[in-house]
Amino acid sequence: MKCPRCRHDNPPAAKFCVECAAPMGRTCARCASALPPAAKFCPECAHPAGAAPEPAASPETYTPRHLAERILDSRAALEGERKQVTVLFADLKGSMELIADRDPEDARKLLDPVLERMMDAVHHYEGTVNQVMGDGIMALFGAPLAHEDHAVRACYAALRMQEAIRRYTDEVRRTHGVEVQIRVGLNSGEVVVRTIGSDLRMDYTAVGQTTHLAARMEQLATP
Repeated sequence: MKCPRCRHDNPPAAKFCVECAAPMGRTCARCASALPPAAKFCPECAHPAGAAPEPAASPETYTPRHLAERILDSRAALEGERKQVTVLFADLKGSMELIADRDPEDARKLLDPVLERMMDAVHHYEGTVNQVMGDGIMALFGAPLAHEDHAVRACYAALRMQEAIRRYTDEVRRTHGVEVQIRVGLNSGEVVVRTIGSDLRMDYTAVGQTTHLAARMEQLATP
């Protein structure tokens, strides 16, 4: 069973992801809403409950060209290496309540700018967005682009995206009458880089609780 947050493979009976601690209940393949056990269609977007997940966006579609070129140039040296990294998780607080009773296209107009601002902050400090997960992202600093100050860069990226969302929520409060808040969690630790694909997807194994603790800190963070 694949985790809806970090895409890690879990045992069939798992209630929480063994990699990032995300709940493993049934979720909609389109909007990631929680599904009741007997649901045939998503109560939020009417997507068939048994439908295959829509393909996730490839990192090459949202990674700036200059960063993508550096990643591909260095991948041969990275594959098989153990690297010290900082993992960042960020998500939109209460996304289901935010898009409730909204047309799916209108909902995307609210959610997409949040993801764009999160990714812009990561790329500004030369981090890599490893996963885009409906209403949030997972990013790595220190691999595949090596930086000795990866932890500091991740902290600055977190502050930058929080400031960007503060400005954005002022805008949507005036236009839509809603409040947009995010949560961010960070943790540093080791990963073993297995492969880096030509589409920039990085396959890696976290060592110890590197990813798990970052995800838990995000879930516990004050919005």
